[in-house]
Amino acid sequence: MTTTGEEHARALTGPWWWARWRSAVLDASLALVSAVECGAEGIPFARDAGIPVSVGIVFGLIAGSVLLVRRKWPIAVVLVAIAITPAQMGFLMGIVGLYTLAACELPRRIIAALAGMSLLGTMIVTFVRVRQDMARGDLTLGDWFVPFASITTSLGLTAPPVLLGLYVGARRRLMESLRERADSLERELQLLAERAEERAEWARNEERTRIAREMHDVVAHRVSLMVVHAAALQAVARKDPEKAVKNAALVGDMGRQALTELREMLGVLRAGEDAGRRAAAVPLMAVGVAVAQAASRAADEVEGPSLSELEELVGQSAAAGMVVALSVEGEARGYAAEVEQTAYRVVQEALTNVHKHAAGAKTYVRLAHRGAEIAMQVENEPPEPGSGSAARLPSGGNGLVGMRERVLALGGVFVSGPTDAGGFRVSAVIPAV
Repeated sequence: MTTTGEEHARALTGPWWWARWRSAVLDASLALVSAVECGAEGIPFARDAGIPVSVGIVFGLIAGSVLLVRRKWPIAVVLVAIAITPAQMGFLMGIVGLYTLAACELPRRIIAALAGMSLLGTMIVTFVRVRQDMARGDLTLGDWFVPFASITTSLGLTAPPVLLGLYVGARRRLMESLRERADSLERELQLLAERAEERAEWARNEERTRIAREMHDVVAHRVSLMVVHAAALQAVARKDPEKAVKNAALVGDMGRQALTELREMLGVLRAGEDAGRRAAAVPLMAVGVAVAQAASRAADEVEGPSLSELEELVGQSAAAGMVVALSVEGEARGYAAEVEQTAYRVVQEALTNVHKHAAGAKTYVRLAHRGAEIAMQVENEPPEPGSGSAARLPSGGNGLVGMRERVLALGGVFVSGPTDAGGFRVSAVIPAV
């Protein structure tokens, strides 16, 4: 397998250029056998050439040992084998060298050229040797045997190792390609898993933000009205017992409503924790499905407020002493649950801000049903001097931020700010679809 960097460094566990010790032992064994063969063949070569036998043996040993470097320099091994072909030595080196050359990742033209040179050299040497043997009378066959023997011998010593090397090289490259594709697929799966974790974390953060926003809206509005009614109850407890009883009943109703909504939210949170623990035991590829299912269950379990409850909401503020007027334009129709819930929460939080910051101010709530959108506006006049509430409601500074986030999440427009008359205005437009 082709490796790079640290993996390549770990793969090279053998000496020098060998990747493994097993490869080094194999090449050393082949080189030893080749050296012995060439050394033995060097004896008749020395006699025919008229040189000392020892020189022929040493030459054969040196030439045969070149096979040791067949993996690093296969071209050199084939060239040496071709060069000693006239001496009728190095047959093993030629076969192994051609196999190694064909199996290497070399251009096909180089492999074809060297294989052709080896084929031609073997054919010429065989042709000459057979003719000499026939001339001496060692062979009594016809003249047809000379080209037949030369062609058959050259093809037998060249074609099989080359074809086998090409097959092994192609198979090796195919395996490397498959391994690389498997590694690439594994990396992609790991990246997808990391992205799934990031999306799951993002979904959890979004859910925390949404729940925090819901709890802020519910608690801020209900508790603000409770505090206003408690302050009024304290003021009229002795002067008007009947009104005090009425305010006490309102405080109790609002407290129960706030507790009910908080219990529903906490129930969703506990269900989400159980689902998260169950999801931890499943593969990461199922995170997206689990998140979607959890979100769907949460939406089914907690039915948010709707625009049909808007009149009741305004009536609660009026019961708390606010002078508030509600006007509705256009024909009322049904919207998506998230659209109605967002519109309700915007009006609710705007009324809560009036209780906190402009107690006693006259407030106008306007709702407009349009063709492709729904618009709402809550505007209060400046509070009259001396009409401030004794409730002293605290402010966390998150009301306007939460309203803006809700509206923008649905692709709407949110604008808030003081009016020229000294009051404050909150406006929002939400797409109906």
